[in-house]
Amino acid sequence: MMRGSKAAAVLAATLTATGALTLSVPTPVQAEATATATAGNAAVARPSEVAGRLFRAWLRKDRRAASAVATPAAVNTIFGYPYRAPDRFAGCTGNVCRFVHTSVRVPGGLNGILMVVSGSRVARAYTSRHITSGSGAATRLFAAWRAGDRNRGLEVASNGAVKTLFRTRFGGVGYIFQGCEKERGGQRCAYSYEGGAMFMHARRLSAGSGYWIDSIGYIAD
Repeated sequence: MMRGSKAAAVLAATLTATGALTLSVPTPVQAEATATATAGNAAVARPSEVAGRLFRAWLRKDRRAASAVATPAAVNTIFGYPYRAPDRFAGCTGNVCRFVHTSVRVPGGLNGILMVVSGSRVARAYTSRHITSGSGAATRLFAAWRAGDRNRGLEVASNGAVKTLFRTRFGGVGYIFQGCEKERGGQRCAYSYEGGAMFMHARRLSAGSGYWIDSIGYIAD
């Protein structure tokens, strides 16, 4: 893993908050107002600030600092990331913040790291995964669907595959995993159920790289 890359260092520096120095002496009223505003801002840190703190702690390999701003599960997920550090902060949508790759390609639709912020902590983290088999990618995606967790699905599948699968809610139908077989370009993994079957098409970039589910198709009996 190349977490100390120049791009990651630049990103970490960009995320570091800076402020302007003022030499004016505030009046007591101004000082009280400033203290109140500062306390309020500290109480409700922006999701981007919280996510940035965890990201920088990870780059420094500082688990103690990471644990101060994230749950144990989120810390373990981030510190288990198998690829080099993402080199771009993609911003936050609500309380969901993303760090993505622009210089390397990784499996799945996340393209890096996604953090779900709750208050002043990262409650949950999702990352691109290195899955060594087509069946591993297929069963992980199926488990994400069963749990109703799209972000978890994007760890091991393309945006298109997740959109197709999550178009319907898991209904507890008797799905049976039939394993995977080779097909042109990768592997085809099947789940059978009464009345038909679902096929997940697994792909990888090269020998030794991780698998992801690229597309999904269905047949009826």
